[in-house]
Amino acid sequence: MSDDALFDFLHSEIVNYVLERNQSQNKDAKDEDLSNIEYIGFSTGYRMIERLTKEMPRFKDELETMKFICTDFWSAIYKKQIDNLRTNHQGVYVLQDNAFKFLTRLSSGKQYLEVAPRYVSFTCGIIRGSLANLNINCLVTAEVQNMPSCKFHIQVQRT
Repeated sequence: MSDDALFDFLHSEIVNYVLERNQSQNKDAKDEDLSNIEYIGFSTGYRMIERLTKEMPRFKDELETMKFICTDFWSAIYKKQIDNLRTNHQGVYVLQDNAFKFLTRLSSGKQYLEVAPRYVSFTCGIIRGSLANLNINCLVTAEVQNMPSCKFHIQVQRT
């Protein structure tokens, strides 16, 4: 069995575990579900970036870091690069994946748009965790307008 399939199964099980755990505790807090899934992603991203960058020189600036996330980091996780990176050069970045791996398995119908946040919150956490490890504090949100396309909005928090 390939690593891709294992990662897909693991992702699905993480989502199912968190949702079932909260249902068994009679919780109907959708935001808490997403927060828990995002936290698991944060921890995963924080650790993964350490392994990928341990023998690399430091990045010169924020944009170079984002380019690394879109190419090497994304390729290591999803076996493809981000399709588009946009920035306003003021701390806002938009990463677009036109065939996001975890949404391609869902139907492209509009009825699945409401469950899409469950499947992208883990990746929001991965991005936030990896950037946190690289000393970039940020807020990451996802936008799914058309399945299986997904945009990740990164707002860098300036101190």
